[in-house]
Amino acid sequence: MPQSRNRKQLPVSPGWFEGAGAGRGRLGLVIITLGLWLSACVSQGDSTQRLALLEADAVGATASPADWPTARWWDAWRDPELSALIDQALAGSPSIRRVEARLDQSRSAMQAAQAARLPSVALRGEAADTLYTQNGFFPPPYAGNRYWNSHLEFAASWELDLFGRQRAVLDSAIGQSRAAQADAQAASVLLAVNVATGYINLARLLEARALAAATVEQRRKINRLVRDRKAAGLDTAIELRQSEGTLAQAQLDVQVLDDLIARQRHALAELCGQRPDALAALSPRLSALPGLVLPDFLPADLLGRRADLVAQRWRVESALRDVDAARAQFYPNVNLMAFVGLASLGYAKFFDSTSLTYGAGPAIHLPIFDGGRLRANLRSQEAGIDGAIAAYNEALLRAAREVADEVGSAQALKAQSRTQTEALAAAESAYALAMQRFGAGLVSYLTVLSAESAVIAQRQASVDLRARQLNIDIALVRALGGGFVGAGPALDPTLSASRP
Repeated sequence: MPQSRNRKQLPVSPGWFEGAGAGRGRLGLVIITLGLWLSACVSQGDSTQRLALLEADAVGATASPADWPTARWWDAWRDPELSALIDQALAGSPSIRRVEARLDQSRSAMQAAQAARLPSVALRGEAADTLYTQNGFFPPPYAGNRYWNSHLEFAASWELDLFGRQRAVLDSAIGQSRAAQADAQAASVLLAVNVATGYINLARLLEARALAAATVEQRRKINRLVRDRKAAGLDTAIELRQSEGTLAQAQLDVQVLDDLIARQRHALAELCGQRPDALAALSPRLSALPGLVLPDFLPADLLGRRADLVAQRWRVESALRDVDAARAQFYPNVNLMAFVGLASLGYAKFFDSTSLTYGAGPAIHLPIFDGGRLRANLRSQEAGIDGAIAAYNEALLRAAREVADEVGSAQALKAQSRTQTEALAAAESAYALAMQRFGAGLVSYLTVLSAESAVIAQRQASVDLRARQLNIDIALVRALGGGFVGAGPALDPTLSASRP
């Protein structure tokens, strides 16, 4: 408060009061003018920003009209179970709730920065039973006696944003809020991708388990055949023990896969926010997933399609505004303040017109010497720009690499799929021929075992290749933004950071 509560009860010269009132406006103008003149004395130093944003075309990412992937890209697989799992995960996953909580925090910070630009009004009141010293400022009859010191007033203040500090703080908070919003979208994309990937891996494990179970049955038949051949004197105990060993190994493979399947179901349940045994009956099949139909021309406009890039771009914008706010701290901080209320000693005349008190005027704060604190803060904020730009450039390069990797893998898998089909057909033909010759006593059991092992390996490779094709589709979806359509700010960090 700019006034003393108790002095209002003492006699004041009317001439002095009128003279002060006449000069109040001139005094405020003199204070502001003096502050603007002195602001030139505070040196900001040279800018230390060094980095610049990479442009999309520098990493081969150019705009394209292709509308792929869509926001609900998983619906293209026409699998109701998968769609239901992803929808449930997006609705109830704790990871999404955690990101949304950070988004709410950033929005609150933005609202607080916006509120700081508005005038503030407060009601203040105080009543204190006070014993006034006989050796202080107040003369008798106040000195040495007790009085109630009563005070009630409305006070208002408004910081004039003459140099844009509050606007820069608000813009920084807006940038952080938009970055958090993009982060929330990126988290949703990642969660959908993880659920789809887990679903495909579960389908792969189930098919591998079916192959292992078929292998167990196949080896049981071979084991019976070896027993018959041993009884007929065509094989020895060595072949019989080999047959029993391979049967036991096949049974062990089934048991291992059962454990992996249970773990995969538990992981999917966790992603969807469910109890571990909630998906015990889930049994997807790779053959039921046709895969995504890729467009002939894949989009590469990464800036608007990847939420993580948009978030990093907004963080660069926020860092630029932080520098603007740091620069504005070198200039005067001007506040307009006013108050009106009642003040008296005792309650008898508290509501009389003679207890009225009011005041209004400017207040200015100007840093003249602060030991380099403001310059250090400015350098720190400029370093923050370099850090944000480096993070954006890193994310852009990673995004371009991910797209290139997945596009290349998708193209390579077409040739691998044809080769794998031929390899499986050849292995199955060789195994059928080996079984015929083994049944006729023309080859040993080792020949059959070798041919069978080749078939098992090729069948498993076919399952893995099919799962890899689907996983590459998902990885390409994520690399291209997962259906996110957003917009980052148009920036020129070199110019923005060097603004006075």
